[in-house]
Amino acid sequence: MTFTFAGTLFETAAGDNGAWVFIALPTRDSDEILEIVPTRRGFGSVRVTATIGSSAWNTSIFPSNELGTFVLPVKRQIRIEEGIDSGETVQISIRLMDE
Repeated sequence: MTFTFAGTLFETAAGDNGAWVFIALPTRDSDEILEIVPTRRGFGSVRVTATIGSSAWNTSIFPSNELGTFVLPVKRQIRIEEGIDSGETVQISIRLMDE
């Protein structure tokens, strides 16, 4: 199953590792994913293939109690390749991976 949406990239502090950049999934998509994948991996994660522009990568989405939805980390290399960074709105697709 694939979900496509637009979202704004945002930073969170990650201790000594610097900042991480994420995009939050729409609540309706997160709710649907919870129904499709009731049993999740460590930290409540769900394996996905993410695509922004011409860049695709395998990763996981994670539940955010603070936001009440899943969030997707966007790797630095992807941001460089696509010329995007925190505060920008991007179009993204995520496809759930078979476990």
